[in-house]
Amino acid sequence: MATSSTDEPRVLVVDDEEQIADLYQLRLEDTYEVLKAYDGTEAIEKVDETVDVVTLDRRMPDLNGAEVLAQIRATDYDCRVIMVTAVDPEADIVEMAFDDYINKPVDKDTLVEAVEHQLTVREYSQTFQELNQVCSKINALKGKKDQNELEDLQVYQNLKEKADNLRTQQDDLLDELDYFEAASARQ
Repeated sequence: MATSSTDEPRVLVVDDEEQIADLYQLRLEDTYEVLKAYDGTEAIEKVDETVDVVTLDRRMPDLNGAEVLAQIRATDYDCRVIMVTAVDPEADIVEMAFDDYINKPVDKDTLVEAVEHQLTVREYSQTFQELNQVCSKINALKGKKDQNELEDLQVYQNLKEKADNLRTQQDDLLDELDYFEAASARQ
């Protein structure tokens, strides 16, 4: 995950209705470091590499949520974006690069679960990418060395151990993602 000034994941709450943004901050600040933006321009100014998740309203007066989302995606920032909005989804959402879409009103449990789900998806993706890199190195070494040389090579043993640990971590994250999917299906 991105590093912020604390070890807590960082969430940027964006809503032009200040009471809504303040409420979402209250609902999230026990678990996450929370930043707020009351309009799209402020959101663009506050999003950076330390932001893990953005909750984003669609209907705002200066830059709307779709415009803010497009600008976030145009950067190299690796944050997840949850549209939290009173706008019912229509066909126009197909072209939007958000990670989740929640209709208002949103209770605390739904908001926290949505953020947690996006953090898990992000971690799974990072773990998968790292596992892929380790496996590529193992396969490259296998192609250039015979099995007896490999077994004596400490770096190869370390890579195999790292791959096993990453597979276990990936399986645990996949179980957690399955839990989120099952919970969503029940709603």
